[in-house]
Amino acid sequence: MPGTDSQHAEGRVAGAYLQPLLEAAGAHGIDNVSLAQAAGVAPHSLEAPAASLAARDYVRLLDAGAQLAGDAHFGLHVGQRVRMGTYSAYGLILLSCSNVGQALEQTARYERLAHDLGRSTLQRDGAVAHYRWASHYPGASRHLVDSVFAGVKVCGDWLAGLPLPPARLTFTHDGGGDLLRHAAHRDEYVRVLGSLPAFNGPANTASFDAQLLDWPVPNADVSLYPVLCQHAEQLLAQRQAAAGNGGAIEVQVHAAIVAGLRQGSARLASVAATLAVTPRTLQRKLADAGTSFQALLDQARYGLARDYLREPDLSLVDIAFLLGYQEQSAFNHAFRTWAGTNPGAWRLQELQARQAGL
Repeated sequence: MPGTDSQHAEGRVAGAYLQPLLEAAGAHGIDNVSLAQAAGVAPHSLEAPAASLAARDYVRLLDAGAQLAGDAHFGLHVGQRVRMGTYSAYGLILLSCSNVGQALEQTARYERLAHDLGRSTLQRDGAVAHYRWASHYPGASRHLVDSVFAGVKVCGDWLAGLPLPPARLTFTHDGGGDLLRHAAHRDEYVRVLGSLPAFNGPANTASFDAQLLDWPVPNADVSLYPVLCQHAEQLLAQRQAAAGNGGAIEVQVHAAIVAGLRQGSARLASVAATLAVTPRTLQRKLADAGTSFQALLDQARYGLARDYLREPDLSLVDIAFLLGYQEQSAFNHAFRTWAGTNPGAWRLQELQARQAGL
């Protein structure tokens, strides 16, 4: 479709992520066959239980649904129907996170298990936190961005167990242009998202008080977090392998980081030199792949940390050193972010599981 980023032309959307769109269309009396025909998509691709759908087809379906329904806020209403299961495998990880910040961090890491429509990042800037979503389909209508942020709002409120305070929103699209002159159009944004976004901005961003990152997730089963993350990492690896060259840069960087850590250093500059590119070029390639050097460094460290913690002769100080940390406290903090528990407790749980024959 015009404006679609060709680098992501082969991206996919999980069948579970498609369901809210089909439900929103169905609420307007639009059946799957009519929707598929209007979008130029093969009707059989919408048959349940479809494993996945081409991301470009999902974008077409979203636009077709909005047109057939005559719904100026179709994207918002799709997002309102999002549930934790919509996010496929990583939805379970969100349910095991100890706080809202950890859930947003894991969204950035595992979002691609649900879709290749865009990528999330989370940045803490002093007292303010910024959640950003960069679309892989900048030529798509505003309904794509609206659906993503409405889904995040719904699930964020659900995880926190109460409505989160409204965020300051900025979207890159025009909000409907002339439609913004109508109070009812603006009011629907406020009703669904909690606040009226600023439109035609430089990025799709939700900015909010950083203290919200520490809000707990009630009834979170944090004991499942390490197991679920391990499963998600396996799924990511399988996706990269299936994608062939599409995941090559991530695989190469991950391997270089692991090798560097084992040799005592895994800095951006040294990894870039190993791959014969400049640090800036490497960062750009990783951004195009929907990840970052820091995300891959954290992934590699977490994997090695689990291996090292299974070795009883290695102290926590030794492990921190092997992972490139100057202080054990820094390692402890990072590991708690990844696993939801400190490394000593994780090691004890692993030992008890072995003794129990699990």
